[in-house]
Amino acid sequence: MHKSKLLIFSLFLLLIAVAAYFDLYQSITLENFKAQQTEANNWVTEHPFIATISYLAIYIIVTAINIPGAAAMTLIAGALFGIIKGVIIVSFASTIGATLAFLLSRYLLRNFVEQRFSSTLTRINNGIDKEGPYYLFTLRLVPLFPFFVINLVMGLTRLNVKSFFWVSQLGMLPATILYVNAGTQISQLESLQGILSPQIIGSFILLGIFPLLAKKSLTHYNTTKQQRKFTKPDSFDTNMVIIGAGSAGLVTAYIAAASGAKVTLIEKGRMGGDCLNTGCVPSKALIRSSRIKSYIDRSREFGINSGQAETDFPAVMRRVQDIITHIEPHDSIERYSTLGVDCVQGNARITSPWTVAVNNTTITTRSIVIASGGSPAIPPISGLEKIDYLTSDTLWKLDKLPERLLVLGGGAIGCELAQAFQRLGSEVTLVEMLPRLLAAEDERVATEVETAFHFAGINVLINCRAKSFEPGNILICDDASGERQIEFDKVLIATGRHGNSKELGLGTLGIEARPNGTIPVNDFLQTIYPNIYACGDVAGPYQLTHAAAHQAWYCVVNALFGHFWKFRVDYSVLPRAIFCDPEVASVGINEQQAYEQKIAHEVTTYEIDDLDRAIADGEAKGFVRVITPPNSDKILGVTIVGSHAGDIISEYVLAMQNGLGLSKILGTVHIYPTLAEANKFAAGNWRKAHLSARLIRLSGWLNARKIKASGGK
Repeated sequence: MHKSKLLIFSLFLLLIAVAAYFDLYQSITLENFKAQQTEANNWVTEHPFIATISYLAIYIIVTAINIPGAAAMTLIAGALFGIIKGVIIVSFASTIGATLAFLLSRYLLRNFVEQRFSSTLTRINNGIDKEGPYYLFTLRLVPLFPFFVINLVMGLTRLNVKSFFWVSQLGMLPATILYVNAGTQISQLESLQGILSPQIIGSFILLGIFPLLAKKSLTHYNTTKQQRKFTKPDSFDTNMVIIGAGSAGLVTAYIAAASGAKVTLIEKGRMGGDCLNTGCVPSKALIRSSRIKSYIDRSREFGINSGQAETDFPAVMRRVQDIITHIEPHDSIERYSTLGVDCVQGNARITSPWTVAVNNTTITTRSIVIASGGSPAIPPISGLEKIDYLTSDTLWKLDKLPERLLVLGGGAIGCELAQAFQRLGSEVTLVEMLPRLLAAEDERVATEVETAFHFAGINVLINCRAKSFEPGNILICDDASGERQIEFDKVLIATGRHGNSKELGLGTLGIEARPNGTIPVNDFLQTIYPNIYACGDVAGPYQLTHAAAHQAWYCVVNALFGHFWKFRVDYSVLPRAIFCDPEVASVGINEQQAYEQKIAHEVTTYEIDDLDRAIADGEAKGFVRVITPPNSDKILGVTIVGSHAGDIISEYVLAMQNGLGLSKILGTVHIYPTLAEANKFAAGNWRKAHLSARLIRLSGWLNARKIKASGGK
């Protein structure tokens, strides 16, 4: 604990001890005051200013350090100062005291609680961000909830101090008025229980839940108002219409059909969407071919003498298409029709919350799931429209390897494809406008990847902003050295993706997409209409196939069974990988995010150049970095850089999903020699850093005693 925290905590304990020593817990009672009421009233009359300030200060201290007696003091304020002045004193004193208790809890305890219950507190804080004042107002209005508990718990959240102050003052005001008013008739009161009748408590409860009910009623009214513009069908053709047969749409259709629902799946292009046809599958097939060539180029390193490998680029691209063809049956109309899904080819347009138009036919449905995917985002660079540029959608039509390839964008797609084409034989220049590649990852990750790219011969230009494309396939850009020209034969645009929402007719329904084309949804993946959902790339926030499949489950369950129970989508343990060499995989938060979110943390690192299997494979580079709370083995996040990182990280994903710490990984037997041993050694490094120095000294002393007792034998 920091010295300042220790000092404040000690002062807090001292005040409690003083209160206990002078028996203040028993002093602030209705009976004690009534016995001395005449003298107290006379003193207040003679010293009004001192009495007011003193009473205000005592009330603040009592509230701040949670000494029982605030209720009695509120009554006494009415007896001493009257209804108006008493309400003013108590209202401000109770709010100031509650805020001090709130700040004490936040300063002394919040970091400790966040470190150990980060995932739970994150979900609570998400709710606080959206409806924190409503929750606090409700709790303040209901006398059944002890105020000191509310102060303590709210201090552990991320609720704004200013909001806590004014909501507390407003929320406690009705009870303050009631108690102070009762205090003006204190001679007739026998106990505190006489003030709060069941009727009054019930009134406070109703008053407390009114803001939440009002908010939900307003939301319901706005939804109903939107829906009122359209005629709801008397019957429905299907339970669910899904727009888009990519990863999100296919998983949604599969689960819904397996649940016994009648499902219609609409796709305007090829079944399988981007992942099968232009994304994950073809890119990984291309990367595999390029990696095989890199192994051949490195063959002398492994003691094998051979000539330099030559790339047959048309054959490489035929292999890519063959792999797509081989996987296509998994996502085919035939397969999904067999599962009971009605598959329709055509352009879907939503015409009402319950109707979708396709091929001059209108389908009525109870629920709609928008899973229309995304497409490459094209930056507004002068002259680009005159260039025959490539994107991750169109490069698969190439039949000739570009001699000079310019890649615009240093994210996952740009890095993967830049390295693949360089290994196949292209001269590659990679341009990134930010200070480093893979900006979402830790700086060391970017350093490892950039070093590998430079070593391989990729011309990496960071902090380089593209200005214009000029005739003759020339890019004009600016970097730290000034303006430069880059000549190329082909340019690949890899500057992000855009949600496919433009042609869905959302404007008719009043659904406004974000500037990047994604559709705003709530925690249940609902749009402004409770029966219209969105998932996958068109919803965001992650452009990942497995994230789309993850969201699909929530869409199905909430759409089909939401009238019983709805589930908030959970992204807390969502892994991701970048399939360059070295491979990058991560789950949870990284060090960069921990600093940005002000999460107290420790970093444990294991260097893979020490791993036997990596050394034997000739892949002794990279690292495992684990983020944990201070002095805890709870896993907050992991980043792995190295060969097969995307496979190795699965052990951490499983551990985080099931609340297992590094000690459990350390205690798990790993096959030797494997790359997965890196996980065990990382856990071992954490354990070594947290061994008790006293226990080590004690162990050394005991072992020395044993040697001495055996005569040194």
